[in-house]
Amino acid sequence: MQELPALAVTGVTGTVGRLTADALADAGVPFRMLARSPERAPHFPDSAVVACSYGDAASARAALEGVQTLFMVSAAENAERLREHETFLEAAAEAGVRHIVYTSFFGAAPDATFTLARDHYATEQRIRQLGIGHTFLRDNLYLDFVEFMVGEDGVIRGPAGDGRAAMVARSDVARVAAEVLQHPAEHAGATYDLTGPEELTMAEVAEKLAEHFGRAISFHDETIEEAYESRKKWDAPDWQYDAWVSTYTAIAAGELAGVSGAVERVTGRRPLSLDEYLDTRRMPVDS
Repeated sequence: MQELPALAVTGVTGTVGRLTADALADAGVPFRMLARSPERAPHFPDSAVVACSYGDAASARAALEGVQTLFMVSAAENAERLREHETFLEAAAEAGVRHIVYTSFFGAAPDATFTLARDHYATEQRIRQLGIGHTFLRDNLYLDFVEFMVGEDGVIRGPAGDGRAAMVARSDVARVAAEVLQHPAEHAGATYDLTGPEELTMAEVAEKLAEHFGRAISFHDETIEEAYESRKKWDAPDWQYDAWVSTYTAIAAGELAGVSGAVERVTGRRPLSLDEYLDTRRMPVDS
């Protein structure tokens, strides 16, 4: 039986994991892909696909056998995400994984305003407790997501006030991840705040979106009560409402502000601004 690569990448059926896999493949680095749905995984030379679910200890332990360096993309948002992370991390420790590169969140802390940032902090702490070498990539909000914050009426609604966020493109996160995965010893123990080159208010985001898409887009600063009420049109559990609203209150609290410069320090290339990211969305696809 052919030996599997000692570098493993998760999240390959999602954007950050797939972009990271693309970068590793372009660099000629062999790796194994861990996927809950292996049939959806991409195909690369010198790569292998292994079935793996974060919450299934047995499958995770088997998939991680022989892995030295692991790219752990945080699980999809759900009520059991932290439990899934803990199960997967314990399997990684049992399998002898030496270094984990984990996609965390900017300002991760036990008392972070953004509720899901608390889960990221808990995941970081569990990695430390298990004694596994690590690098934490604390991603700010994704530039890729802002256009989907616009309602059907052309309004971004949320209690963000005049707070600023230093949003980052997922492609820039993937570039950092690929670099760290190829040279983990050089980034051992590091925590990188991954941001774009600017920090913007939601009103400024709306202005830029309006300019690029050529239609009226504005920002309405809701009260917290209005924010919860306006989101009740979607049937969701309470933790999800809390996460949606606290995305904006974290901005208002100043917890997503501050340009770090980490993307350029690690990769040697500056990250995309919102204008630059939107320009890439306009580029024609080669036929």
